[in-house]
Amino acid sequence: MSSYYFLDFEKPVTEIEGRLEVVEGQLKAAPVGSPEQEKLASQATALAEERAGMLHGVYDTISAWDTVRVARHPKRPQSRDYIEMFCKDFCELHGDRRFGDDPAMITGFTRIGPHKVLLVGHQKGRTTAEKIACHFGCAHPEGYRKAMAKMKLAEKYRVPIVTLVDTPGAYPGLGAEARGQAEAIAVNLREMSVLRTPIVSVVIGEGGSGGALGIAVADRVGMLQYAWYSVISPEGCAAILWKTANEQTNTAAANALKLTAKDNLSLGIIDAVIPEPLGAAHRDPAGMGKLLEGWIVDQLNQLKKLDADTLVNARYDRFRKLGSYAEVEPSAV
Repeated sequence: MSSYYFLDFEKPVTEIEGRLEVVEGQLKAAPVGSPEQEKLASQATALAEERAGMLHGVYDTISAWDTVRVARHPKRPQSRDYIEMFCKDFCELHGDRRFGDDPAMITGFTRIGPHKVLLVGHQKGRTTAEKIACHFGCAHPEGYRKAMAKMKLAEKYRVPIVTLVDTPGAYPGLGAEARGQAEAIAVNLREMSVLRTPIVSVVIGEGGSGGALGIAVADRVGMLQYAWYSVISPEGCAAILWKTANEQTNTAAANALKLTAKDNLSLGIIDAVIPEPLGAAHRDPAGMGKLLEGWIVDQLNQLKKLDADTLVNARYDRFRKLGSYAEVEPSAV
């Protein structure tokens, strides 16, 4: 697995992968059936087993801050990657009919498994030019208005909605604020809560604040195993609480925010944690695509059996339960 980007905690794994890559190259060049080929094949098998064991050890004990780093990995699959993997006949729709088109927000009708759906997703970009055009996944008001206009269209034709969340947050620039960033997100929260069609949302990478929630009011909310979902990024939290963002404060903030998929599941914010392949999604994008497609299809199979009134009422109840608590009378001393 040749790469120029390494995570600090993966250093022992990348060293083994480098050795494995060399051995596999020698194995391809070795004469077929020769003792040399058998020896190299044995070495490759041993290194592959050592790599797998080390990956299990590293990722089973990964910290919250390292989870954020994994979610930001440049090779992690994005919305367009998943569209290419399992979406058939994707027809992209552009523009919000008010200001313009936002490349940070993708919308379009497609098929996932046996289901016709409207897909809405954040896009960060791969190349430098695409990242700049997509504002690194930070959508403008026109992006959220585009998403809502297409969701209304899906509701009209009773087409389920699938959203893929991957943003550090909504774009905070002056232009975005002048065009009503907060209002656009607030309208999405209100309107998504009463859409009379099934909605499935998945946090595939970063789920930052209202920028994420603006397309995540759904009947089923899932998170990939090494994604994060929180009211603010660890750096933003650290800058507010400790006036500086560094390795120590970022780690403390990530732990305090309870932003991992496991934490969000225990708090009832999400409904399921979708497991990632060994070593996270960036090591096996195709395998991650199959797992994600299967989960989405399963949810749609269940939700399409429910009538519109049941869907809306259950969605309301789901979000009313968030942050609930019980008051207990203090015991007499």
